[in-house]
Amino acid sequence: MKLLRWHTRVATIIAMDNFAALSRMLENLIRFGVIAAVQMKPPRVKVKTGALTTAWLPWLALRAGSDKQWDPPTVDEQVILLSPSGQLANAIVVTGVFSDHIPANGERTGLHRRTYADGTVIEYDSVAHHLNATLADGGTTQLISSGGINIVGPITHQGDYTQTGNQTVTGKVTVSEDVVAAGISLVNHVHSGVMPGSGKTGVPE
Repeated sequence: MKLLRWHTRVATIIAMDNFAALSRMLENLIRFGVIAAVQMKPPRVKVKTGALTTAWLPWLALRAGSDKQWDPPTVDEQVILLSPSGQLANAIVVTGVFSDHIPANGERTGLHRRTYADGTVIEYDSVAHHLNATLADGGTTQLISSGGINIVGPITHQGDYTQTGNQTVTGKVTVSEDVVAAGISLVNHVHSGVMPGSGKTGVPE
């Protein structure tokens, strides 16, 4: 009789242990957390989820084949842990979940906006049909296109302009101040071989 009770108790303990393990594995299948640390080589993150902090885990990139996208997550970013078989050691980190700590950077449809840590904003507003790129103070832009660049539409430019190479213009050029060619002012240059007075020179030859 005592032996039967002992076996029953052992079976109950084993069943309870199995249930606890199964419950823990189910809980670990999908968990929310925040990035606790970021490592660049190899690309891995640690995630704090509840009272736990994971080992180094890979994060999900939009592309990781012949085409690749590098956009590492940042500390305190809210993420989701997907753990095959409920093992956190095998989890993959899905980034990009807004939180109260890091709220969304938009509040309506029709707006695709990327905000960078330095304040730079690149966005397209499909309601206003407007593409905007505003770089942080001191930001620079470089565009290399060895095959050429084709722009259709009016251009408004503010600031100095430096060009290396020839320029061909089809149409009228209007200048508000002056044009200087080889050190000679178009507005202030003088002609020799004419008498002062009301006479005019001939057309340029």
